[in-house]
Amino acid sequence: MPHNYYSGEKAEIKIDGQVYELPIIVGTEGEKAIDVRTLRAKTGHIAFDPGYANTGSCNSNITYLDGERGILSYRGYDIADLAENCTFVEVAYLLDHGTLPTREELSEFSRMLNDFAMIHEDMIRFFDSYPPKSPPMAILSSMVNSLCNFYPEMTENPLENIDKMSARLISKVRTIAAFSYKKSMGHPVVYPRYDLSYCANFLNMMFDSPVKPYEINHKVVAALNKLLILHGDHEQNCSTSTVRMVGSARVNLYASVSAGISALWGPLHGGANQAVMEMLENIHQHGGDFRKYVERAKDPNDPFRLAGFGHRVYKTHDPRSRIIKQACDDVLDDLKFADPLLDIAKELEEVALKDEYFVERNLYPNVDFYSGIIYRAIGIPTSMFTVMFALGRLPGWIAHWKEMWDDPGWRISRPRQIYVGPLSRPFIPMDQR
Repeated sequence: MPHNYYSGEKAEIKIDGQVYELPIIVGTEGEKAIDVRTLRAKTGHIAFDPGYANTGSCNSNITYLDGERGILSYRGYDIADLAENCTFVEVAYLLDHGTLPTREELSEFSRMLNDFAMIHEDMIRFFDSYPPKSPPMAILSSMVNSLCNFYPEMTENPLENIDKMSARLISKVRTIAAFSYKKSMGHPVVYPRYDLSYCANFLNMMFDSPVKPYEINHKVVAALNKLLILHGDHEQNCSTSTVRMVGSARVNLYASVSAGISALWGPLHGGANQAVMEMLENIHQHGGDFRKYVERAKDPNDPFRLAGFGHRVYKTHDPRSRIIKQACDDVLDDLKFADPLLDIAKELEEVALKDEYFVERNLYPNVDFYSGIIYRAIGIPTSMFTVMFALGRLPGWIAHWKEMWDDPGWRISRPRQIYVGPLSRPFIPMDQR
């Protein structure tokens, strides 16, 4: 677990003529933070930071993100190197164990994923109880939460079995996701196969059919590996912070991840790539005049915004977007998939990269801009896009839950607030109101 790296420097804050000193922490990459843990005790004041955009909630040695320079790394490894050279299973191991696996470690981890791929047959009947057209994320969240009833070893000493739990979750969530899609289509479920890799197995469970066997395409498998790797972790985003906050109450891993899935469900978080596809579809259906939508996005009086551009953290190119764009080109070329939405997307990107309005505001294409087109090309419906995001983000959630749980400086998350309600009022009996 990382320690507090006190620099010896002090920040000074002056309140009512009195100066208070607060220590400054410096991370391994040079990030600086003012330690305000004693602020209220010393001054009677708290820090006010809606959305926590300027608040560091924890130390972490999992992911480094520099939004100004467009840098993203997992456990010190650059995201481009991992996407180019690793499978998703290797990166999942890295996130959850701290090091890239040796050949023997990877073999053992893959064996565990294979052993845990099935879900309890009683759980399969759960799918039949959901109403038709139930949102896949709602199903995924509740199914993951129910896992603690079937695998209760998490309830005693969670960290004792964390490797087993990590493999179990990463494997079973893949199966639950594929089964939920099959059930939504009214098709029989396809059970996992021991002879296929993680991503190939998922695709086979999604698309294999008794009347049309699924043919594994290695370019598609490679693209899916990249997509899941790029979504593996992203520092203290909304869903990861949710997993940490829920877990800080000593909630088990399954329930904490279930909460993270619910947070990811939001259209401003995991639903962003779905919003991109809906925007491109809308432009296509209205004649393909993308320039009109560009002008709308620039109009301060028009609420319309171009989905897939800009990022809360990145103030330059999202380093993941270039990797996904190349993967998108490779898949569409291999599948001979001509997609008018891709043409519109490329034209939008070209305009935005040259337009002064977008350049000045650092509104570059982000990770969501091309990922939906890849999913669309390989047959994954829009309703499953956020489920795919959850599948990729799962190892990161597990890593953060484990790190939080194992932190000797752990405290239950309990933000403060500034009360702005009515002043004290006398109680009025019912017959006088």
